[in-house]
Amino acid sequence: MTDATTPETAETWPDLTADTPVPEGHVRGHAGELAVAVAQAHGVETMFTLSGAHVFPLYDGAVKAEQPMRLLDVRHEQTAAFAAEATGKLTRVPGLAVLTAGPGVTNGVSAIAQAQFAGSPMVVVGGRAPQNRWGSGSLQELDQPPIVASVSKDARTLMTAADVAPGLDQAFRAAGSSHRGPVFVDVPMDELFAQATAPEASAVEVPRGAEPDPEAVARIAELLAEASRPVLVLGTDVWADRAEEAALRLVESAGVPTLTNGMGRGVVPGGHPLLVTKARSQALKEADLVVVVGTPLDFRLSYGVFGDAQVVHVADSPGQLSAHASLAASVAGDLTSVLDGVLAGVERSPRRPDWSAWVATLQDTVRAGVERDRLLLTAEADPIHPARIYGELVPRLAEDAVVIGDGGDFVSFAGKFVEPKRPGGWLDPGPYGCLGAGLGAAIAARIARPSSQVVLLLGDGAAGFSLMDVDTLVRHRLPVVMVMGNNSAWGLEKGPMQMLYGYDVAADLAPRTAYDQVVTALGGAGETVTDPRQVGPALDRAFAADVPYLVNVITDVDAAYPRSTFGI
Repeated sequence: MTDATTPETAETWPDLTADTPVPEGHVRGHAGELAVAVAQAHGVETMFTLSGAHVFPLYDGAVKAEQPMRLLDVRHEQTAAFAAEATGKLTRVPGLAVLTAGPGVTNGVSAIAQAQFAGSPMVVVGGRAPQNRWGSGSLQELDQPPIVASVSKDARTLMTAADVAPGLDQAFRAAGSSHRGPVFVDVPMDELFAQATAPEASAVEVPRGAEPDPEAVARIAELLAEASRPVLVLGTDVWADRAEEAALRLVESAGVPTLTNGMGRGVVPGGHPLLVTKARSQALKEADLVVVVGTPLDFRLSYGVFGDAQVVHVADSPGQLSAHASLAASVAGDLTSVLDGVLAGVERSPRRPDWSAWVATLQDTVRAGVERDRLLLTAEADPIHPARIYGELVPRLAEDAVVIGDGGDFVSFAGKFVEPKRPGGWLDPGPYGCLGAGLGAAIAARIARPSSQVVLLLGDGAAGFSLMDVDTLVRHRLPVVMVMGNNSAWGLEKGPMQMLYGYDVAADLAPRTAYDQVVTALGGAGETVTDPRQVGPALDRAFAADVPYLVNVITDVDAAYPRSTFGI
C-alpha cells in the first residue's frame, strides 16, 4: 500500500536511543503508547479487547494517554472484533480491536471476514510471539498475517517498535479509505514493549473518494431520464461514504421509487412515499432500469438480473463494480459526487421524466402489502407467530433507535417489517451471513449512541455463539434490549432440509430453553413470553429496565419466513 497519503517510513526517521535528544515535533515512548496516540488521532475512542500479556503495552498506553482511551474487555475475542466492526459501521471511523497472539487472533477471523464483505472500516492489532525467540517455540508462536490476508485489505507484521506508529497510521488510512474494510497488523511482543520515537500524532481528516468520471455520470443521468419505470437501490456504502443526504436529494428531487438494503436502510425514511420496499418483487420485475448504488450485485439482488431491465452499477471504488453482470453503465468514485451529478443531469434533460404513474402503481402494491402484513403483525396464534413480535416492537421504536439483527429466520422477518426512520440505525451481518455478531454490535451501539434505544434481535441459535457476553454488558453498565425469537431450532436450515429430503437432522435445539435465566444469572434481567398478548407489556418492561434485558419469546417453528432464494 503506497500512495500520496502514505506517511514517511520508519527508515527515514532518526535512529534514536534512550540517551538521544528527541527532535522537536516528535515524542518518545514504548510502542504501545505510540500506537494509542496514532489511533486517537484517527478518531478512535474505544479499544475492544480480551486481556492477553502479548498486548499489555497497548493497555498501558490507553490508560496513561493524556486523554485515556476506553478499554472495553469482553469474554470472547470474536465479540471484541465484532464490536470494532460495528463501531466502524455506526461511526464511520475505523473501530479498533486488540487481540492477543495465537487463538486470540484466530478467534477474531470471522469478524474480520464479515468486515471485508460488508466494507466495514476496522483495524485489528494482534499480539505476536517475541521476535528474539522466533522459531524456538515460544507461547502461541504463529505467523498470523497469512491467515488473515485473504479476508482483509492488508495484513502484515510491524517488525520493530519504530515501525509501529507509521505502520498503524497507514493501517487506519487504508481501513477508512474507499473501499473500506479491515486491516490487520501484529507486533512482536518484545518490540511492543520496546521504546521508539515518532512524530507527534495529529488529527486525521476522513478521506473522500476519487472524483467520478463525469462522462460516466452523464451517461447514467441520460439512462435515468429516458427510463419509464426506473428503480433505485441504495446499499450500505451510501451510508459508509457519507452520501445519505445526496441520495435522499436524488430520490425526492427526481421522484424515483427506491429500495434499500443493509445500512442503506433509513436513508429514505420508513413510510416515505418513494420507499417501495414492500413492492420489491414487482418493482424489480417490472422495472426497465435498475440503478444500484453502494452494494454488490450478489445473491441479495439476483446477481444483477432483473427481468429485461437495464442495469447500472455505482460503487465507491472500481474494485466494487460488478464483473459478472451485464451493465448498461457503471461508475466508481465519491458517491455524493456521483449522486449529485446524476441529479443535475436528470434536471437538465430535455426529457424531464414523469414517473408519477409508475410510482402510484408501486404505492398501491405497498398499501396492499401493509394490509396483508397487518394480519400477521396482530396474529393471536399459539405458539406465537414471529411477526407478532414485530407488530408490538415497531410501534415502540424511537426514530433514532439502533436495531441489530443476529439470526436467520427471525431476523428475516425484521427485514420485512422494520423500516428505520433515520440512516445509520440498522445493523445486520451483511452478505457474509455470520451468526454471533449481535452482542459485539450491541456493545458498540450502546457506546456509539448512548442516548438511543439499542435493540438486539436474536435467534435462539445465534444466541449460543455469544450470549455469555451479556456479562460484558453488565460489567460495563451497557443496558440493551434483547428480543429473542425462540423456535427451538435452526429454522433457516430445518425447512429447506425438509423440502429437499423430506426430513431434517441436526436442526433442532432444546425446546423452550430459558435463555432469559442465563441473562439474569449474568446480572441482567428478562422473562419468557408464551402468550402473544404479553409481548407488548414485556417489551415495555425491557425498555424501562436499566440493565441488559432479554425478552425470550417462544415462537412457532412452522412459521418460517417465506423466501425465494437460499443464497446460492
